[in-house]
Amino acid sequence: MGFLISAASIITKAIAAAMIPPPPPDITRWCEENIVFDERSPMPGPFSISRFPFLREIHEVLSPEHACRECTVCGSAQWGKTVSLIQPTLAAWHEYTPLDSLVVHPTISAALDWVNTKWLPMRRQAPGLIRIFGDGRSGIQKDTDLNQETLARNGSLKVASSGSPADLTGTSRRLVVMDDLSKYEMTDRGDPEALAVSRASAFEDAKILRVSTPQVKGTCRITKAFDRSDRRFYHVPCPHCGAMAPLTWENFRKNIDPEHLHAAHFTCDTCGEAIRHADKERMVRAGAWVASNPKGDHPGFSLWRAYAPQRDWASIAVEYAQVMGWTGMTQAQATDEEIRHTVEERTEQTFWNDVLGLPFEQATKGPDWEALRDRVENAEPGEMLDRGIVPACGVLLTAGVDNQADRIEVTICAFGSNYRRWVVDHLVIPFYIGDDDGRAALDGLLKATWRTELGQRLPLDMMAVDEGAYTEDVRSWAKRHPWTRVILIKGASSASGPMLRPQQDRKASGSQIKRQKRGWMLNVSQMKADFYGWLAKIDPAVRGYVRFAKGLGDEYYRQITSEVRVLKRAPSGVMISKWDLVEPTRRNECLDCMNYSEAAARKRGWSAMTDGQWEILAAERGQVPKEAQPDLFDGQVSLAEQATVQEPPRAPEPKVAPPPVPTGIKWLRK
Repeated sequence: MGFLISAASIITKAIAAAMIPPPPPDITRWCEENIVFDERSPMPGPFSISRFPFLREIHEVLSPEHACRECTVCGSAQWGKTVSLIQPTLAAWHEYTPLDSLVVHPTISAALDWVNTKWLPMRRQAPGLIRIFGDGRSGIQKDTDLNQETLARNGSLKVASSGSPADLTGTSRRLVVMDDLSKYEMTDRGDPEALAVSRASAFEDAKILRVSTPQVKGTCRITKAFDRSDRRFYHVPCPHCGAMAPLTWENFRKNIDPEHLHAAHFTCDTCGEAIRHADKERMVRAGAWVASNPKGDHPGFSLWRAYAPQRDWASIAVEYAQVMGWTGMTQAQATDEEIRHTVEERTEQTFWNDVLGLPFEQATKGPDWEALRDRVENAEPGEMLDRGIVPACGVLLTAGVDNQADRIEVTICAFGSNYRRWVVDHLVIPFYIGDDDGRAALDGLLKATWRTELGQRLPLDMMAVDEGAYTEDVRSWAKRHPWTRVILIKGASSASGPMLRPQQDRKASGSQIKRQKRGWMLNVSQMKADFYGWLAKIDPAVRGYVRFAKGLGDEYYRQITSEVRVLKRAPSGVMISKWDLVEPTRRNECLDCMNYSEAAARKRGWSAMTDGQWEILAAERGQVPKEAQPDLFDGQVSLAEQATVQEPPRAPEPKVAPPPVPTGIKWLRK
């Protein structure tokens, strides 16, 4: 005989179960239950908060139940901001409550890259995300969707680009995450950061998370947000005396020995004892976040690579040594192109941002042009080279070309080890690049040779030509020559990123169609700032010293120092920077040509060559020639005599022939 259960009892239990509140959201718990790093990770296996104890307090602040509306996380790259902060926060919020969320990236390509390489792999592996969104392998959703809906139809995730204002309007979102915030650029329709923040204005309990490595001091968005926060730094105890203090770059830098990079360490400010890498794990586990600005308006966290478990402290010292030119170490297994790309990305600013997690302070202007000229023209005999002469050492000889309607300007520059350079000459060719005379003159430069101090003749290793103006004529001429000798340059609008990157054709979706070999984008903003910083150096032996040939003339020095970096406040309140002419009457072709010449040198490996490679080049190019080599221009007027820096003639009216060539000048023709 069966027993019947009271229907009222079942209903009562169901109602009681429904009335029990869900457990409080715990992002740390979610990470430990759902994240498993695969074999490709530097630390494979299940996530353990004991490896990343500094994350616990950040997780608590990012919880839906924490009272703060904003949270700022800044610091160096590669310590888990995406996998251990952004994605678990999204997952925990969607698991806890019906939710529409928004993740904003600097570009559409960055957004797609995050979806395909970080979000979807976790979504397919983490049980919590599979329950909420599914595994993304079936159904109507595609793996590359930038708009994803939960299985219960009670929430959605939108992924957008800061460069597309339309993606940031017309929707309300309770959770807004801004990744790589420092790379957001102003648009014609306003400030993307302000647009993203406004998406959460309808919710009283919204959360706005800003995450980024810093960029340039004065205009960096994440630094501005962190400065108004309570500025929390992670303090750790000294293993000898127990004094609590943060690990700082200044402390670490003074304990780097260039001859013993592996022994780099910190020193306790209280007891003076050395703090070694072997002490790190124990110290970090016993650490705590300490606010340095208690009156800040929201929680802000700053952390750099010294705390991360993935890398040891010696790696920081090695990267600093490479950036400073103390060593030419590279990976033996890497190809030349891989080494070149890696080192090209490893600029001082990149080290400051990605390793130290600090904003980089750029030079804002060059030295006084008269003082720079006098330093060259009044130098002791033998300290400076004559115009048109190349130093007899291992150098790369390149040309940077700027095109105007009535002339072509060219800087010839030699680039050596330790970021040193010698300005050999600057030429003004009185022809337009679209005319036969202008094309023949550039062809002649590629065939010409320059004499070293010891008499050896060197050809140009590469020429970089600006294609920002007169694009079709420039490209038409460049096709005459292989891309291994002539590259085309465009100035990038962004002030962040590598110095030199290939131009890429893309579809409307952002996916790449073709990577160019001849066309390159140039980070002219950072290049100008670095060049002006190097111009201030007066010791010829130091890294980055710039040496000029005698006789370049006053106008050259006026142009090479013609710009200044100006900070301006946009209507939105965001600080932006722009390079402007010091005086409206100044010209800047010489500065542009210098940048293009440097771009050619970087393409040939100037910033990536090892000490051994420079020694081989010095053996080839720093010798006395066995026999005198005839010059292409023997018997004719030299290039330095044929072309000088001069005031530009008035631009000719359309369809008017270029000005006549001065008497006695015979440019080479095909």
